[in-house]
Amino acid sequence: MAETTIPILPCPTIQPVLDFYTALGFEVTFQQKSPNPFAVVQRGGIELQFFGVKQYEPADSLSTCYVVTDDVDGLHDAFRAGLKAAYGKVPTRGLPRIGPLKDTSYGMRQFLMSDPGGNCLRIGQRTSEDLHHRPAPKETFARALHHASLQADSKEDLPAAAKIIDRALNLDERPTPVQRLGLLVLRADVAGRLGDAATAATALAEAAAIPLTAEERESARDSLTRLEELRDSDAPPAPGAGS
Repeated sequence: MAETTIPILPCPTIQPVLDFYTALGFEVTFQQKSPNPFAVVQRGGIELQFFGVKQYEPADSLSTCYVVTDDVDGLHDAFRAGLKAAYGKVPTRGLPRIGPLKDTSYGMRQFLMSDPGGNCLRIGQRTSEDLHHRPAPKETFARALHHASLQADSKEDLPAAAKIIDRALNLDERPTPVQRLGLLVLRADVAGRLGDAATAATALAEAAAIPLTAEERESARDSLTRLEELRDSDAPPAPGAGS
């Protein structure tokens, strides 16, 4: 038996969705306008189908699917490069957007990406055979980062994530440089998604100024990558980009 599961996802109009996936390196393998708007895109072993729905609101969408890969870092790099070429910068907030790579507490290394139709793709690679959630860390700042990440990305409760980080950064106890970097980068990410450009800029500047040893830089590799992603996403697009 060789079954295949293919998600069929809604969108208000087909073409912006096709443009988005084409920028990611997908091929449009089928498209029709009647009797109903419908299209198919494919990239390697990933196939997605879309149907048009009048008066559909992407911002309210709950549609999602999970893509399992054996090279999540490679896909993340390729998708970011494609989006930057198409849009002039990498979109990290609003629709469409692409999120950071993270090692989760349930045995996956993943990133989230939302298309113009509001459909969320979770794209991940297994790092463990045990896919149960691990207990939250007990150490103060590791626990704060864990819960803030869950609020920001899984529950999309950005104010709650900001509150957790701000509380942790204002404690008398001090985080390690790597922990402080992770908290500030996530705070900048959350602030940007909330439209608070001033707080995002301050957090990015503070994060960039943290001195790290070579060993700490290796430990903070994902946070440093996200720092550069956020700074890059806030840069103005090149003239003519995305046209």
